Amino acid sequence: MKRLFTGAAAAVTTPFTDESVDYDSFKSHLTFLKKNRIQAFVVNGTTGESSTLTKKEKSTLLSIAIDVADGDIPVIAGTGSNNTADAIAHSREAEKLGVDALLVITPYYNKTSQKGLLAHFTAIAEAVTIPIILYDVPARTGMTIAPETLEVLAQHPNIVGLKDATGDLAHLNRLQYVVDDSFSFYSGNDDLALPFYSLGGHGLISVLANALPKEYQEMYEAAQKYPKKAAELSHRLFPLADALGVDVNPIPIKVLTSHLGFGDYSLRLPLVPLESSAQDILTELFDHTRKDD
Repeated sequence: MKRLFTGAAAAVTTPFTDESVDYDSFKSHLTFLKKNRIQAFVVNGTTGESSTLTKKEKSTLLSIAIDVADGDIPVIAGTGSNNTADAIAHSREAEKLGVDALLVITPYYNKTSQKGLLAHFTAIAEAVTIPIILYDVPARTGMTIAPETLEVLAQHPNIVGLKDATGDLAHLNRLQYVVDDSFSFYSGNDDLALPFYSLGGHGLISVLANALPKEYQEMYEAAQKYPKKAAELSHRLFPLADALGVDVNPIPIKVLTSHLGFGDYSLRLPLVPLESSAQDILTELFDHTRKDD
């Protein structure tokens, strides 16, 4: 089975100007990403501040992404919710618009049991005909997909992969043991990309690739054949990836996308911008990282 993508995908930011979505900057950013070898657009996810977007805004962003991708790379829509009926409705709408796949997070706040996860993801998978990547990020949801649960879910033909943002490489090993090689694993942690690849991971859904798409794709490709080169790239990128932990995503990465000219440095509440001194540290580190090319 052909994988949806391998290498670096971008969890794309959503630019705002005066509280409105800046669609022109969004299109320019996507064009930059595509020209610089990004392997997929992930739109309306956590990094895109999806929880503050209206239904119309989400649909417009997806339509722009589909237009820019032009069939050359997949467009993956974040459609998850802690309300299964809403997740189904969002997923069907995204499929109707023409996206290539869906990214569906585990329920949050009300959470659920592993039995509930099986029912939730299965209901969504049964409601669409396009591939689904499950999204496991316990730091935001308070729960994790157990290996036994993934073993069952992976048998559904529409469930083709997992974005693993647990940061637990031992957990990745346990998950790999219960699925066959057709199932894809994508890291959700930029700082663990290289060790994730060394364990057989197939790619990365990246925050920092919003600003350094070519570099993250090069690291993935090097990891397949040239481990020393991959390690050198990882060492160069790591300080900036680590520095993005100064605040919750996407507050820091939007400093860099704005620095590159893709919209104002603007977020929607409850997110608030970094202090100017912290912004300066990030942009200086980013410029230094790029100079090393």
